[in-house]
Amino acid sequence: MADKDIIAAVTLLIALLSYVPYVMSICRGKTKPHAFSWIIWAAVTAIVFVAQMVDGGGSGAWVTGFSTACLTLIALLSLWRGEMSRTRSDWIVFCGAFAAIPLWLLTKDPFWSVCLVTAIDAVAYIPTLRKSWHKPYEEMAYKSALTAVKHAGTLLALHNLSIVTVIYPLVSLIMEVIVVTMLLARRWFVGKERSA
Repeated sequence: MADKDIIAAVTLLIALLSYVPYVMSICRGKTKPHAFSWIIWAAVTAIVFVAQMVDGGGSGAWVTGFSTACLTLIALLSLWRGEMSRTRSDWIVFCGAFAAIPLWLLTKDPFWSVCLVTAIDAVAYIPTLRKSWHKPYEEMAYKSALTAVKHAGTLLALHNLSIVTVIYPLVSLIMEVIVVTMLLARRWFVGKERSA
């Protein structure tokens, strides 16, 4: 298990390297996160952290716990310095996600709970993807790339590999790769449009 603890420690460092510049960029006003996404992610990640601990995630769950604290900080900062426009679809996603969160309590089964909160987490990417499509320079591709690496590290550090412990970091890794790909593609196209 010592190898998994080392992987978790390295993954925590990667998480720190992704969150610190992101927080600094928010404070400088360069990065403008969408509050709805970050509020949902903070709530969902807290639930997943508890589920991973209960299901024996071990040191792999440490990263999820640390991420919960960082996501909460970013959610609070996004209320102060984040994207201020809210579309109808943003409100639908936000209200729908929070309406669905209590359902995990009703399942009384860690499998269905984690599946539900993972789906909620994936839906929470919609406001960020929508905003980033229109304003690709207001998000840090670097942060999303490191977050994808963090999720890969979390998967490697989990002591107990089960659907309950694996599904959330796996889906989150996929979503972060989508964010990075979309940001880089949009920046390339926006750059082409500006130079034309």
